[in-house]
Amino acid sequence: MSQLSLGRGGASPLPTILKPSRGWQWINLRELWRYRELVYFLIWRDIKVRYKQTLLGAAWAVLQPFLTMVVFTLFFGRWIGVPTDDVPPPIFYFAGLLPWQLFQAGVSKAGVSLVSSRNLVTKVYFPRMAVPLAPVMASLVDFALAFLVLLGMMVYFGVQPTPALWTLPLFLLLAVVTALGVGLWLSALNVAYRDIGYIIPFLLQVWFFLSPVVYSASVVPAAFRALYGLNPMAGVVQGFRWAMLGAGQPETVSLLLSAGVALLLLVTGAMYFRRMERTFADVV
Repeated sequence: MSQLSLGRGGASPLPTILKPSRGWQWINLRELWRYRELVYFLIWRDIKVRYKQTLLGAAWAVLQPFLTMVVFTLFFGRWIGVPTDDVPPPIFYFAGLLPWQLFQAGVSKAGVSLVSSRNLVTKVYFPRMAVPLAPVMASLVDFALAFLVLLGMMVYFGVQPTPALWTLPLFLLLAVVTALGVGLWLSALNVAYRDIGYIIPFLLQVWFFLSPVVYSASVVPAAFRALYGLNPMAGVVQGFRWAMLGAGQPETVSLLLSAGVALLLLVTGAMYFRRMERTFADVV
């Protein structure tokens, strides 16, 4: 399919020759950097569309995890009595929800991003990886807004920052890497198999209960903790709580497993995405 190149304009732009990729290829970081302005635009578009024509606007970025935290505190904290590692239940659940909702929002939007952007994908050329990358990065804005509420809750409950606070960006990076890796897989698969769009909500629901969001990872039997570490979001949620609240220090082996699986998802997802990229404009 013949396509125009969407690049940075000039007085006399040089012609661009487009050739389909062959075989397995890695991310073309130089090309992504060339189209960075388009990536910024897609991120901003995703943020605007998310809260367009809503009464509360960006306040939903805070209300959604806050209201969910209230439900978890009443149901799991007071009625069932799930242990929270000697941390007040409201702040325990809120700290677990923040990295999870960052991952959930990125995956759910990235998984269907190519199909929902079919008009753009079929008309102009640009690095297709910019499409699933944008919603993952846009979810960081919601995370930042809700993170301010978490800081306020820590002040209210008298919880002091821990010496491990410096590791927080590492766990945040692990969440973004995991979301991007899964998002690349799902977005490429969704172009060929539209069933993926129906599977994503179910996949995220199961993944939620396999991650220590509403419970502490300490309740997992020691014999299964290495296996549990194969879930990268288990390392993210547990590590995020530990860095912020000092609760439930993750084991080194489990963390290494989580980081390894996240990196594997990103590498294989990027390679599969690049392999299928040449067919997107024709199939989507």
